[in-house]
Amino acid sequence: MMKGSFPTIAFQSLQTPFYYYDLDLLQRTLKEIRTQASEPHFHVHYAMKACVHPAVLKTICEAGLGADCVSGGEIEAALAAGIPAERIVYAGVGKADWEIKLALANDIYCFNAESEAELEVINALAAEMGKTARIALRVNPNVDAHTHRYITTGLEENKFGIDLSQVGHVAVSVKTMPNLKLVGLHFHIGSQITDMMPFQNLCVRINELQDMLAQKGIYVKDINVGGGLGINYEHPNHCPIADFEGYFRVFRKHLQLRENQNLHFELGRSVVAPCGTLVTRVLYVKKGLHKQFAVVDAGMTDLIRPALYQAFHRIENLTSRAPEEVYDVVGPICESSDVFVKDYPMAGTRRGDLLAIRSAGAYGEVMASRYNLRKLPASYTSADL
Repeated sequence: MMKGSFPTIAFQSLQTPFYYYDLDLLQRTLKEIRTQASEPHFHVHYAMKACVHPAVLKTICEAGLGADCVSGGEIEAALAAGIPAERIVYAGVGKADWEIKLALANDIYCFNAESEAELEVINALAAEMGKTARIALRVNPNVDAHTHRYITTGLEENKFGIDLSQVGHVAVSVKTMPNLKLVGLHFHIGSQITDMMPFQNLCVRINELQDMLAQKGIYVKDINVGGGLGINYEHPNHCPIADFEGYFRVFRKHLQLRENQNLHFELGRSVVAPCGTLVTRVLYVKKGLHKQFAVVDAGMTDLIRPALYQAFHRIENLTSRAPEEVYDVVGPICESSDVFVKDYPMAGTRRGDLLAIRSAGAYGEVMASRYNLRKLPASYTSADL
């Protein structure tokens, strides 16, 4: 199997497990995004929940992206990284009062509001602070993203957003709240979407909704289609950059924007996942009756996606050139679900080998925990080594 390019010699002296971020690949990815979304009315916000490593955020800020935040902590991190408040949008189904006040105090661009109850709270808090909050209504378009049930967000059964049938009523209600200004509509149908048809279906729903709202005399200047673009986890070496050309082309072709409307995107995984790798060391090779296990020092506490979503990550042995053998690659956590992959062919492995768990830059380090009182993984970038 073709391997990625890593500073393996430098890795040898580091305590494992740790995350490694390839900033050169991240910069190439950001350049492709800027090329494919070059229209002046296209605005790309980085979904902070994917990865908040300081060097990653700094690189994204320097590329001119805004931020999509889902917590007060993410707003603080975005501001600390230098992302201007006027490029920050704030989503989330459960915004706490202190988080709303933080966003108002910093005059972020927009709240992506998810319910009429939330609108009432934002209006009241804005009134207390003498502020006017810009609002985009998060709409649940009932579009199936055809992805894992835990990461689909645009179906009627999901907790997110305002039902299509209620949008007109809620939009009229906003006009009765003096400290709110309706500026947009927000959508997000899910994550790790590699088939462009769900995005095309989203465009159809948005077009229909805009027509319905126009009949009520309601016009917004911003349409936010969220993110969700997936990456190729199977072949990170051959496909290191997501299909941004195809993604932006769908909206350019199928979304009927009104005059002077701006189009916002909230990309996360596709920006940072390929540039991140979890490096782990083999503790033991355990031979069973019918299979063998490569027991490594990283576990579900360091990368929970395989246990939580049954997600696949390509794994490469960085220090072995031996013929391939088949392994279950498992971690040390006292849980049967602490398995990275089963029946996986890779170079013959022994104690002390370094393994690279690829495409871990999104929802990897940010979701790490201290379960079993384990230490959090360290992290390094290509600029460090």
